[in-house]
Amino acid sequence: MAVPKLEQLSKSVVQGPSLATGAIPTRDWMDIPVVFKEGNFAYPAKKEKVEYLNSQKGLHFPNAREWSPEHDDWKLPENWKEIILAGLKERLEKFRSLKIFMDCCVRCGACADKCHFFLGTGDPKNMPVLRAELLRSVYRNDFTLAGKIMGRMAGAREMTVGVLKEWFMYSYQCTECRRCSVFCPYGIDTAEVTMMIRELLHLVGVGINWILEPASNSNRTGNHMGLQPHTFKDNVDFLADDIENLTGIRVNHSFNRKGAEVLFITPSADVFAEPGLYTAMGYLLLFEAIGLDYTWSTYASEGGNFGLFTNNELMKKLNAKMYAEAKRLGVKYIIGGECGHMWRVLHQYMDTMNGPADFLETPVSSITGTRFTNAASTKMVHISEFTADLIKHGKIKLDKSRNSHVKATYHDSCNPARAMGLMDEPRYILDHVVDWVEMPENTIREQTFCCGSGTGLNTDEIMELRMRAGLPRANAVKYVHDKKGVNMLSCVCAIDRATLTSLMNYWNPDVRVCGVSELVGNALVIDGETRGDLDDGLRTML
Repeated sequence: MAVPKLEQLSKSVVQGPSLATGAIPTRDWMDIPVVFKEGNFAYPAKKEKVEYLNSQKGLHFPNAREWSPEHDDWKLPENWKEIILAGLKERLEKFRSLKIFMDCCVRCGACADKCHFFLGTGDPKNMPVLRAELLRSVYRNDFTLAGKIMGRMAGAREMTVGVLKEWFMYSYQCTECRRCSVFCPYGIDTAEVTMMIRELLHLVGVGINWILEPASNSNRTGNHMGLQPHTFKDNVDFLADDIENLTGIRVNHSFNRKGAEVLFITPSADVFAEPGLYTAMGYLLLFEAIGLDYTWSTYASEGGNFGLFTNNELMKKLNAKMYAEAKRLGVKYIIGGECGHMWRVLHQYMDTMNGPADFLETPVSSITGTRFTNAASTKMVHISEFTADLIKHGKIKLDKSRNSHVKATYHDSCNPARAMGLMDEPRYILDHVVDWVEMPENTIREQTFCCGSGTGLNTDEIMELRMRAGLPRANAVKYVHDKKGVNMLSCVCAIDRATLTSLMNYWNPDVRVCGVSELVGNALVIDGETRGDLDDGLRTML
């Protein structure tokens, strides 16, 4: 579906009706059915991908079939309602937080205008409070005394096919960015509610392909693109060749090398797609500059964890793959690249799912001697923490003028910022490698706006929805572009590098997107280099 022209969409966001319903609501939200039409939903998962995942030990992905959200009949199991309610009961007993979130909301509305999807679509059901109410209303009906007695008067409603369709529509108009939770006076994490809705939908075979295909690929080959180990190796080798052509430095990297000090894991997009390729070149140059004893793995070749967008069992399985490889190779600890959902899983879920990783050592930099006590349990250090520590101790030489073609700003990626508190380290790095400015304070750090396409929503069939949802972030970038001359949006997330590129191309075509490590690679001065005047840094075409 074609995306409206910039002027059309800009006007529509301010004046137009909601994207999903097609009209400004005139009835109670319970009485407004969802309407699926091309462009407002992501395509359902392919039958063979669901079958593959369901065949894996410990995973449950039933009811594989061909179906379409636009059809009245979704080919659900005969007892689909019982399956959903039993699944909800199990999760209420298993996750204490879910029970609290279902009970403690007072509908104050503090979260309403904090969601980029609500701001972009104008659809009331995209207010976090109302999105959670889609599940909460069913919870009240079947699991509370007030709901059983008073029904709709208590905000309760029965589980119906129409409700299920609402769940599908709106749980995939949420990027689980958790901005709403920052402003909730009760600390309700609506992202966790979205995750539970998606889990329940998967119990009856309702999911989207842009999540389940990458997830199945990650389980099968180690990366979300489904590429074989030799292809992963070849791509890193190609990047090493490019570095040598640009700088004269031949980096010494290795794969699957047992006994290395460090296992390095990054999102596979850094190895296969622009602009992540330049971020990966930055990693390679940094590790060469300090002589780090590290290895890549062609089997755990994906840091991103698409299980986070699917269900807890798949999240656990994909997280375990990285640690199994670390154990096989006998490394001391892991360094992780610039990835959002890898780090959210690491810091919020890993210990209760697969940890602590006692077979590894608490990370200690062999270059600076710094002991990363924050990683004492996960045994995994973020590349920005590692790099900032090198700069602080004067272990790398940097020439800021090599980024003179860049006037940067910084996007706090939702998961590293809100889920792990990684906010100061990337800024410390930027201070030393590039001229940069902050976006307005209510759009950064804990309050950062999402890229608008995370959690598997960066698929082309919902491009208009993505451009609407990303508008708040695009507006903040536009401000510093117009006022400060910013021409580069930096970040520490591979999905952001992909989604923000599309967003900038649409709303701010003069602003490019990069990883922080790319800017580090541009600025690095390494003994023996023969680099010339690279007027576009590592992106320079020779």
